[in-house]
Amino acid sequence: MTDPQIALMMLGLFIAFVFLGFPIAFTLMAMGIGFGYYAYFDARRMWRSFDRLDETAGQWEQWSTWLEGFYNNRIFDLFVNQTFTVMSNEVLTAVPLFLFMGYIVERSNIVDRLFTTLNVASKNVPGSMGVAALITCALFATATGIVGAVVTLMGLLALPAMLKARYDPSFAAGIICAGGTLGILIPPSIMLIVYAAATNVSIVRLYAAALLPGLTLVGLYLVYIIGRSILQPSSAPRPTAEEVPDVPMGKLIWMIITSFVPLAFLIFAVLGSILFGLATPTEAASIGALGGIFLAFIYRAMTWQRMRESVYLTLRTTAMVCWLFVGSYTFSAVFSYLGGEHVISEFVQSLDLTPIQFLILAQLIIFLLGWPLEWSEIIIIFVPIFLPLLAVFDIDPLFFGILVALNLQTSFLTPPMAMSAYYLKGIAPPELKLTQIFSGVMPFLFCVILSMVLMYVFPSIVFYLPELFYGR
Repeated sequence: MTDPQIALMMLGLFIAFVFLGFPIAFTLMAMGIGFGYYAYFDARRMWRSFDRLDETAGQWEQWSTWLEGFYNNRIFDLFVNQTFTVMSNEVLTAVPLFLFMGYIVERSNIVDRLFTTLNVASKNVPGSMGVAALITCALFATATGIVGAVVTLMGLLALPAMLKARYDPSFAAGIICAGGTLGILIPPSIMLIVYAAATNVSIVRLYAAALLPGLTLVGLYLVYIIGRSILQPSSAPRPTAEEVPDVPMGKLIWMIITSFVPLAFLIFAVLGSILFGLATPTEAASIGALGGIFLAFIYRAMTWQRMRESVYLTLRTTAMVCWLFVGSYTFSAVFSYLGGEHVISEFVQSLDLTPIQFLILAQLIIFLLGWPLEWSEIIIIFVPIFLPLLAVFDIDPLFFGILVALNLQTSFLTPPMAMSAYYLKGIAPPELKLTQIFSGVMPFLFCVILSMVLMYVFPSIVFYLPELFYGR
């Protein structure tokens, strides 16, 4: 077999191991080192010291020298260097800080106050409870960036309220599932930090580029919720006075000040300091983490146990991301050295695609990968395979990254592997069937696809804010 054929076999085996359920980070490292040992194998260089041994050398000296030669393969130097590169990456430093902010905010008891306030404030809007649930999901998801936490918490908080208000079960489930995924798109998104680290795209420009697409998607969701509530009132009945009581204007303003304003201020302070150049993402993330702790103290929700849980979950998730990067860097370096990247590039170019056709093909592949894989694995492992081809088709990596972020919304919403649906089913009442949740998310899935079409047709939605803030 030629080296490029071995590289393709390496990629095929990795995909097979993923479907068999092997841990992805350690599979990447093992395959990278295993195939890398073959790729960098040089017997003369590795066992040079062994060949120079005197005939009088003892057996122990011969074995130790031979073993030293065995580990003299350059793949081990590459693995160490890649590990050091990941651990010293300044962009990735923001990941644990944003994660910690999210886990603290999740435990600060602010979400139930926020949902109650928005529910009262939007009482006269068609589908008011659904609107309140979606806006709460959007704010909470933006602050945390953790899809499972948002869907689970909102499922416990908003879903029973909507079902009690006689909302269509599938409609209510779809709102929560779709709203919970917004955190991987709207800044400050952890997914965008990971994309920036994997592709060397400016995280500041990426945040600016993601803002309008994220708000566009939220707007499409709201249009669907309100439109369906008007056209099909039985799916979202207006709340009764018992379900949402009338509140004096002064009390409503106080509710907004004590629930909506603190979380919104925290998000805008973190995001604004990044976009306007007042702080680096890492510095802004540290301020956000401190602000999350302050909110938890203000709402009297900070306990030693909750702090301990937040730190543990932050360390666990950060370690997973870092080891994914180490494995991916090692795997991709060996894959490229064997010629696999060149083979894929030549194959794609031989298809004679236009830039739009290439984008559609790439997004379709990422869409399919979203079924068995998490977004972190897609961004770190598979997106770099497309990066060398972007220059060939004259596609801006910034634009490609926003399309990927939008596309990955679908990975949480598309049956049969719609993780948001499974998160919700795990805490939903027994009478809410999984098929009902799947049917409820489908209209929101079409909203995501529509937003991607809008990006293709009007790319200025992506480029307007980066060019306005930072120039071309």
